Amino acid sequence: MKSLWSVAFLVLLANSVYLYPADGNISYKGYKVYKLQIQNAEQRAFLLDFAKSNGSKISIWQEDTMTMDVLVDPQMQIHFKNYIQAKNIDSREMISDLQSLIDEENGQGATKSDEFSWTRYHELEDIYKFLDDMLSKYPLVTEAFTIAQSYEGQIVRGIKISFKSGNPGIFIESNIHAREWITSATATWFIYELLTSHDLEVRNLAENYDWYIVPVLNVDGFIYTHKKDRLWRKTRQPVAHSDCIGTDGNRNFDSLWMVNGASSNPCDQDYAGPAANSEPEIKGESEFLLANKDKLNILLAFHSYSQMLLSPYGHSRDEVPPNFDDLMQVAEAYAKAVGSLHYESQYTYGTSGGAMYLAPGATLDYAYNEADIQITYTIEMRDTGRHGFVLPPAHILPNCAETMAGIVALVKEADRLGYMQPKYKAIN
Repeated sequence: MKSLWSVAFLVLLANSVYLYPADGNISYKGYKVYKLQIQNAEQRAFLLDFAKSNGSKISIWQEDTMTMDVLVDPQMQIHFKNYIQAKNIDSREMISDLQSLIDEENGQGATKSDEFSWTRYHELEDIYKFLDDMLSKYPLVTEAFTIAQSYEGQIVRGIKISFKSGNPGIFIESNIHAREWITSATATWFIYELLTSHDLEVRNLAENYDWYIVPVLNVDGFIYTHKKDRLWRKTRQPVAHSDCIGTDGNRNFDSLWMVNGASSNPCDQDYAGPAANSEPEIKGESEFLLANKDKLNILLAFHSYSQMLLSPYGHSRDEVPPNFDDLMQVAEAYAKAVGSLHYESQYTYGTSGGAMYLAPGATLDYAYNEADIQITYTIEMRDTGRHGFVLPPAHILPNCAETMAGIVALVKEADRLGYMQPKYKAIN
């Protein structure tokens, strides 16, 4: 009996080390990511039910009309493989050990220095020091603004770049989902380029449009991804009558909130919150967009991953906005510009609900429906599943270059269609 208790204790100890290694971060050693080919609605329903019934052991990372990327706990992998084989679902292993990818992400170019660079990912403190540096170096064309104070007391900061009065405005939201580090890395690079680049097309963007850029909206969650759990997605505000923490900020806006596709379960990744605007970060951004609606012509929400440009609407698979044709034309310009670079990255586009999945209460729908910003997109950045949310630092600068090329083309096409006059007269 004593030996059995000893074995049990060792197993418990091993599991504790496995989940919480010495540095305090949750470990994903042995976790795998599979890309599944979805042939019909029945297979999708089976997978969604299977994931829901197995809680944290199965996590859907991404899905579109034909595929689904799924993270699987080591203890569930045999059961998972048997399950999808029984349902005739084709699969391909994309990530064989997620922790090794996280270690690579943290290891490449990770030496701390006072210089802010785009060869590694930075924590919130570094990003805010970067903003302070830009504000100090370029005081005549930059201005700080505040979106909100987070649940944990962090300030959600933004920077306005304006070279002259009367410019049409463009708002960029980044890192509403905490684990999508490539978004804030790209947002900070974009700020730097607007202020320093000598490229004629970038200078045109910088000097003829006002930019309102929030590098990290979900500040509490972002800090948590660096300190505890690399894959954390939601905010960090506790939920009444639940042990689960946080809300999906991109389901919490007061625009068709909870109409379709979001969860009322606080433990789900797409939990929409106890009420619309329950999260201070989302309430703050909503109020900012409404207060500045007469200055804003475009809103871009940076996300990862899947290399897609998504327009309203998120609450329906079939309903499209009145200026849908224009939105698709502008999105096509973005995709062509990115595809023309030597990286040859392919972007697709469509409505959020039609091309990806239902997402009511999202930023882009709020901006479109409530703030009357008729050119709004979610930009899903690199990659298409090879690395997923844990994109190696070597991809940062290529992704930045693609984003700049895409936005240059997007703004040009929106201008050609008549959306960039202060304030635009919408084309329907």
